[in-house]
Amino acid sequence: MRIIPSHKSNFDELPLKLKVSFSAVYDYLIEMTKDQSNPYYSTAVILLKEFEKYPELKDGLEDLTSLNNYSESIEKLLDILFPVLLQTNEIKAATIPFEFTTFKFSKRFENILDNAGDDFKLEIKNFEENNMYILSCTFILSFCYGYTVNFHRPLFFDIPDKKTGMMRHYRALFNGDFFKVRPLENAVPITDEDVQLLIDNFDNLEIWKEKFPPNSYEFTGFGMMNLFDVTSDQAISNLTENLLRADENSFDNLASSISSIFGSTDIKFGMSAYYMEKGELKAKNHKVQQSFILDPYQGTFDTDFFCNFIEDSICKTDKPITISDVELYGKRSNYNGFYQKLKKQGVQSLILVPLKFSKEVFGILEIISPNKHELNSITTNKLEDIIPVFKVAIERYMEDYDNKLESIIQEHYTSLHPTVKWRFSEEAEKFLYSNPQTGSNAKLDDIIFEGVYPLYGQTDIKGSSHARNKAIETDLIQQLNLAHNIIEKADKFYNLPIYKDLIFRLDKCIKNTKKGLNTGDEVSLTTFLKNDIYPVFNHLKEINEELKSDIENYTDLINPEIHVIYNERKKYEDSVTKINEELSNYIDAKQVDAQAMFPHYFERYKTDGIDYNMYIGQSLVQNSKFDKVYLHNLRLWQLQMMCELENIAYNLRNTLSHPLQVASLILVHSNPLAIKFRMDEKRFDVNGAYNIRYEIIKKRIDKAMLKNGSERLTQPGKIAIVYGHESDAIEYRRYIEFLQSKGYLKPEIENVELEDLQDLIGLHAIRVSVNYDLMIQENVAMSELLEFINGDNSN
Repeated sequence: MRIIPSHKSNFDELPLKLKVSFSAVYDYLIEMTKDQSNPYYSTAVILLKEFEKYPELKDGLEDLTSLNNYSESIEKLLDILFPVLLQTNEIKAATIPFEFTTFKFSKRFENILDNAGDDFKLEIKNFEENNMYILSCTFILSFCYGYTVNFHRPLFFDIPDKKTGMMRHYRALFNGDFFKVRPLENAVPITDEDVQLLIDNFDNLEIWKEKFPPNSYEFTGFGMMNLFDVTSDQAISNLTENLLRADENSFDNLASSISSIFGSTDIKFGMSAYYMEKGELKAKNHKVQQSFILDPYQGTFDTDFFCNFIEDSICKTDKPITISDVELYGKRSNYNGFYQKLKKQGVQSLILVPLKFSKEVFGILEIISPNKHELNSITTNKLEDIIPVFKVAIERYMEDYDNKLESIIQEHYTSLHPTVKWRFSEEAEKFLYSNPQTGSNAKLDDIIFEGVYPLYGQTDIKGSSHARNKAIETDLIQQLNLAHNIIEKADKFYNLPIYKDLIFRLDKCIKNTKKGLNTGDEVSLTTFLKNDIYPVFNHLKEINEELKSDIENYTDLINPEIHVIYNERKKYEDSVTKINEELSNYIDAKQVDAQAMFPHYFERYKTDGIDYNMYIGQSLVQNSKFDKVYLHNLRLWQLQMMCELENIAYNLRNTLSHPLQVASLILVHSNPLAIKFRMDEKRFDVNGAYNIRYEIIKKRIDKAMLKNGSERLTQPGKIAIVYGHESDAIEYRRYIEFLQSKGYLKPEIENVELEDLQDLIGLHAIRVSVNYDLMIQENVAMSELLEFINGDNSN
């Protein structure tokens, strides 16, 4: 009889005093001898005679090492628990629970141990000393006191298979029919209060030892242990575990799990990702992937790389593709590029599993073997349960990789418009691939978009500076008057010359403020109040209750953060904020429709009003074909939207504390230009000396005056369209006429010339009045805009 002693010496201290006894087997044999018709009657009689030779096997052995002295008899006695027909099927052994000395094995168990190697030790996986002590305590609570404390954890053994080189995983289940437990003299009686204390203090081993002292209970008997091979389950569990991890070893661990599932260390795992562009299969590079199909940073494939069957399968289905004989596949595919790739790597059989990640992106799970027929249609069935797990795992890796790209983009480029993000992702991917250990000297290439058409517009709050100053003046005058009243009242109480001086200075401040604020006046006034008035207030609060009440009322009106009255200014700022939010939300909503017509770059800014930039052109898009019809459409869309923004601002006036007005401006630029992402400011700017003129015009025209006059170009109720070429004016007059027919614009049109600006001469503008009776919900449909543009361009 093979006996494997426990190798967990730290389990020696237990609340249980262990005594190996086979009395349960003895009782079972007695029952069988009571019925002579029992087929095992004769066997039971013989085994009972064996028991009579060694009564200590029934009474119990406290010295576990003495099991060796009775190995032959124990072997015979336990044969009835190990049926011959199940010897090569069951993985079973007799054992001593909690101490894990194991004896009497089934034939299959012995074969597994023989194949594990001479140096193998049968040990429980991941089980600590404290947990074993507590586990035995909960066992006693259940067996002796009837308390069910569900602490039981699954117990596992890892046993290597030297033949395959694989580590196999087994779960242990124990049979409790062959032992008894009783308290000894030193056992502590257990109450309900004790149980409550114990279940609330799982980690406190001292409390458990106090209630269950070492060797305070006696275990008499033995246990039966059955092992179940859960290698495949463990492999799937490992996949799930790796799914939750994000370290650099996760991909290698997935490959190891695949090998475990197929039971061969020769089997390898890879992954590749793809997308279709204009009917052409392209590789989507991910540096974390390990592919047997793709070369690093491969973009496209030769037309004859895949055979039609494989290309159609990976693009259109989600069913695994199995090639059990690569040489035979090569012969049938005319030795195409895919065969050449596999042949070069020594692949003789493989499974390809298409995985759909999104409408655009799909991947291939690559499982390969250097052995012909090792992977085949039958072994492919093993993947049925794990493909969903792998899909999630691979999506996780792709997501992590994309996050790395995103972190590079965020660090170097900040937030980007979706239309152009593809270009930044390409650059970040090249950067990540070329600089795996991204050092301080690593440098990203410039990102420039050539040949794009700019569009610029603004809806600006008119007179915002004047309105803001008036709000500040009103608040300051109120504050000064309140301070004046308190000091004047103090002068009546105490008639001190200093109060008369302060009254004089406050009167002077009020008078000057009513004339208008200059730069620095607000700071000077708050400094005067802080240094000269507030110390007097502090003194008056201590000597006069009536003045103290007035001063506290004054203080309640002061904003604690900026230390001034903030009533009118807040109303003004709330009004500006309301206008900005309404206009911004509307623009953002309209942009969804505009992007659907043709992708373009868009950015907007909130100031005192809204201004925005748009760029459209072929270099900005990856999978679309640009035509100038989309530029004309965007120009008409912009003009229509400006009319709608004007109406929103106009209709808000009655809801605002300050009824502010807006004026709108569009800048037309006919020639395409280049834009470059400026790394220092994290934004786009024009590129090249010639194109700088466009930026100069943008910055100056909103303050421009009409030529030979004093009137500003931008006026409430009107949209100004600034242009440099007469062809632009002709185009926009057509748009104006169209929108007039739809009720967006009034009939009046002005053609004006702008005064010469520094380095800018010859600019003209069209001004057209907005119809404020427009109902925005009945605006021109996008389809109607496109119809007008297409019809206009066909003429």
